[in-house]
Amino acid sequence: MLNTAERQKCAARVLEALRARYPKPKTNLVAKNAWQLLVATILSAQCTDARVNSLTPALFARWPGPRELAGAVQHDVEEMIKPAGFYHSKAKNLRLAAQRICEVFGGVVPKTLAELVTLAGVARKTANVVLFGAYGINEGLAVDTHVKRISYRLGLTDAREPRQIEMDLLPLFPREEWGNVNHRMVWFGREICKARRPLCAECELRGFCPRREVSL
Repeated sequence: MLNTAERQKCAARVLEALRARYPKPKTNLVAKNAWQLLVATILSAQCTDARVNSLTPALFARWPGPRELAGAVQHDVEEMIKPAGFYHSKAKNLRLAAQRICEVFGGVVPKTLAELVTLAGVARKTANVVLFGAYGINEGLAVDTHVKRISYRLGLTDAREPRQIEMDLLPLFPREEWGNVNHRMVWFGREICKARRPLCAECELRGFCPRREVSL
């Protein structure tokens, strides 16, 4: 277990290394505005970004914005997003989120975390993704499966629950970097620090990574 000073030093080295590897990180989800990013992020739960990107063009062509989707028939939405998995709940959440955006927020995706998490299907991770990706706002740090895995392996957190992991990570990185920390860790998790077979021999963090729960 690392102490606070050790975690701060480790985080600084991680940030430096990942900045060098990914100087201009970005999400893999294709979206033209806040509404599209919100929809894509909700659909991405337990689904690959590539599959989401294959579904959203037709979805947005039929229902361009929240006002159109708010009045959509549940079955029609389900049929459109079925390949994304969990399509019953995702379709319901998308419709409810669209309705609330129209009824409470004037048809505009809200710009605060507190407001975003009142939408169906939106927890802190999705809210943080939308805030940074659509509005450039760093109100928190999105903790997905890659951030969770990598931050634990590096010893930056001992927590397992996303909310606590986020609270542990926020003081370790400059606020202006929170959104990009997520993007960089996602790409790093896909390419190097993989769940089952991490490529430790190719990793620029290997000199100081404790490799927690990594079988060598």
